[in-house]
Amino acid sequence: MTPSAQITAPAPQSSPKELTRHGRPPGQGRAAARSPRAAGAGFWIVAYVFAVTMAFTTLPAPLYVLYQARDHFGSALVTVIFAAYAAGVVASLLAAGHVSDWLGRRRMVAAAVGINMAAGLVFLAWPTVTGLLIGRVVSGISVGLLTATATAFLTELHNSSRPGMPSARAEFVSTAANLGGLGFGALLAGFLAEYAASPLMLPYLVAEGLMLAGAIALAAAPETVARPDRRPRYHPQRVRIPAGQRQAFYAAGLAAAAAFALFGLFTSLAPGFIAGTLHQSSHALAGLSTFIVFGAAALAQMSVGRLPLSRGRQARLGLGVLAAGLAAVTAAVWLPSLALFLVGGAVAGAGAGAAFKTSVTTVLSIAPAGARGETLSGLFVAAYLGLTVPVVGLGIATQLVTTRAAVLGFAAVLVAAVAVVSRRLDAPQA
Repeated sequence: MTPSAQITAPAPQSSPKELTRHGRPPGQGRAAARSPRAAGAGFWIVAYVFAVTMAFTTLPAPLYVLYQARDHFGSALVTVIFAAYAAGVVASLLAAGHVSDWLGRRRMVAAAVGINMAAGLVFLAWPTVTGLLIGRVVSGISVGLLTATATAFLTELHNSSRPGMPSARAEFVSTAANLGGLGFGALLAGFLAEYAASPLMLPYLVAEGLMLAGAIALAAAPETVARPDRRPRYHPQRVRIPAGQRQAFYAAGLAAAAAFALFGLFTSLAPGFIAGTLHQSSHALAGLSTFIVFGAAALAQMSVGRLPLSRGRQARLGLGVLAAGLAAVTAAVWLPSLALFLVGGAVAGAGAGAAFKTSVTTVLSIAPAGARGETLSGLFVAAYLGLTVPVVGLGIATQLVTTRAAVLGFAAVLVAAVAVVSRRLDAPQA
């Protein structure tokens, strides 16, 4: 899972040294530039591939309760399995998240799909805790390759198919594919687990078929990067924090961590809360709860930029909504109340989506023109620490105290982090 703000930074002007052998800067390959119709078709192919590949990453969310019942493990191990995914994403982001700039977008998207399909085979052939851990790491590697590459690919295909038009369509579709895909995966797995046979096999088989169809169709998408004569010397993605902007960067990083902690809660332990604390055994309902959170986050990301507020106020608004939603989720666990849990998830998801988009916008605004990727890498490292550390802590806490007390502690820590960020965030004015 890599929910992202899908904000495309303005492309810097290329110097003569940056031009490729075809006389074009990176991101303007021959096929896309020569055929707007092919680029238009490729745009929707890549959007489909992006969505179904991201959907695969949340398939296990409503299935964890079935694995727990079969293999007799607790919430702490669920969060360890979840953390394995995040570790794969971060490693992949830093090792290869940037190489599509010279290897090509289509090639890297195809590689990401293939790796995720390999993860599906691991889940199917090795249905043990070890298989779950390895499969989640492999799936995380795929997502680390995919998110930035697919977002750039969609933007470049949009620019080739509709020259001179604003990139709002590309940003809208990227957000829908990414977050919509994450929500759809959990929803699909939940409904198949509830209403079809073989709940620990069929969701993966369906996802494999959807990704295979996308991989085949991807051959029709034109490349948008003209490969250079000489391959650049490889180096891992660097992490850079802009000098003189550390306070704004750290505040944005903490806001991103808080948003991802909420996403982590609903893709790891929330289905278990629904089954155990809320006494609702429906797997479809568990998948729906995750879908609601990501759907609300997607809508908020597509809407927050239109508000007549500075970035700082947008961030504070998003964090405030996140805290309010989390308070409702906590109250729902204590009462207990399924309706309040779902409403609180939707509110918290909207706040998390808005806060994270504003964090990315802030970091892009303070990053040096030639180091946007390096600065964003730092933000994503912070985000994935937020995705793993609080959720693993929550999983361990559920083994030591009651679920209600553990959720209350998780919410208290997250709300405290939100309060700190709200005081310190000093984003540049929009």
